[in-house]
Amino acid sequence: MATILKSTQREFKEDANKIDNFRILTDVSRIKNGIKPQNLNFDLRQLNPGQYSAPYHFHRYAEELFMIVSGSATLRTPTGLEVVNNGDLIFFEIGETGAHQLYNHTSETCVYLDIRTFIGYDVAEYPDSNKLFLAPSYEIFNKDSKVNYFEGEENIQEVWKQLENKKD
Repeated sequence: MATILKSTQREFKEDANKIDNFRILTDVSRIKNGIKPQNLNFDLRQLNPGQYSAPYHFHRYAEELFMIVSGSATLRTPTGLEVVNNGDLIFFEIGETGAHQLYNHTSETCVYLDIRTFIGYDVAEYPDSNKLFLAPSYEIFNKDSKVNYFEGEENIQEVWKQLENKKD
């Protein structure tokens, strides 16, 4: 079934969890119309002057595509900064080379369509803050806490002994 999200019914809202400098707004008409994409996620975003879209990040399991619908912003990628304008399409591949962040350097609102693949899970990495974000669980970890695969497994025989003792 086709669902039309009329431009006259747009309602941009800020996520309650946002902080200063990251106060991006998202059109909630998709949610209000009950659209729950399985593999192709999308949002219409409004980036006000002086705001950043999200922390600088890349996805390990998702591709992303932005289309600037109106306005202008500065795009940060691994190759540097570049101004993007109304009508521009920006594709972000999976991995470090697809890292990105937008900043509205202008005095006008920038609206863009954010389309991304979703295969049921993703890991986003944030190079500036050394974090990992797991989706869909929304768990966030610091990469510095990375451990060896067998760390903490050295006493497996003791764990089994305790389990066997519980049977008795």
